[in-house]
Amino acid sequence: MEHSNPIAEAGNSHSVDSVLEAVLSSYQLRVEITANVRYCGTWFEQEPATRFGQFHLVTDGDCWVSGSALPAPEQLRRGDLIVFPTGARHSLSASRDPHLPAAHDDSPTSMLCGELEFIMGTRNPIFSALPPCFIVRASVSSDAFRQLADMLAATSTDRRWGRQMVQNKLADSLFTMAVCEYVRSAGEPRGLLAALTDVRLSKALAAVHERPGEEWTIQGMAQVAGMSRTAFAELFTQTVGLPPIQYLANWRATEARRLLKNRRFSVAAIAEMMGYKSEAAFRRFFKRVDGEGPGKVRAGRDEEGGGS
Repeated sequence: MEHSNPIAEAGNSHSVDSVLEAVLSSYQLRVEITANVRYCGTWFEQEPATRFGQFHLVTDGDCWVSGSALPAPEQLRRGDLIVFPTGARHSLSASRDPHLPAAHDDSPTSMLCGELEFIMGTRNPIFSALPPCFIVRASVSSDAFRQLADMLAATSTDRRWGRQMVQNKLADSLFTMAVCEYVRSAGEPRGLLAALTDVRLSKALAAVHERPGEEWTIQGMAQVAGMSRTAFAELFTQTVGLPPIQYLANWRATEARRLLKNRRFSVAAIAEMMGYKSEAAFRRFFKRVDGEGPGKVRAGRDEEGGGS
């Protein structure tokens, strides 16, 4: 029996897109292509654990990948993307058993490898919801994903000026689409991504992300979701892993930190945008949730700018 995923419903797509766009933008995702590699014959690469995420897009041929994040070795073919959001250690090889020769020594394998990380903060709800490793198969992905992967693969042979910048922007988009593909196909997504598969929760999340400065209450969020207050609070907490008000506080702090990096906005203006009637109340809130005061965040930005 085939189960439908609510994320695929037309009425829910705008909510999902708006939440993903808001989170990815506010946490400032960095995606960078770091290597364009080509292997022939019998080969083996050990990728150490890193503090940032890693990914590999097979642009030609095939390879095997194994590691503690995978229950068993997986074969990747042209167009497949594998992502290690937390940078788990893994290995790449020409054959399932790296100690054995490759089955087709004359078949080259090419892939684009890269890094990804969120520059802002450590409470990222998307990374927290992703598994240690996930694979997007070209054979079952959307046409849009395959087309974007093909575009990225095409840039690997382009030697014109600006290639690196184009690759990084395409890789950024590909990761965003990969998250959507993962949510669409995952049997049991978790955290924020699980909430996005629920039409009711995704509507409430979209509203909170679009209007963080509104005077939100659990009752107000529940009304947007079309649920009772109690049922909404229980479902939200169970699915996302945080009570609604705590999630709202984290999101406000994240948005505030992003705005504090921009000198066009005063601390008082940011306080108002986040729904606080006084700058003092906002400063207390921000330090309690973020761990440091708004002034320190802004001063840190000044120091970064002065060193560049």
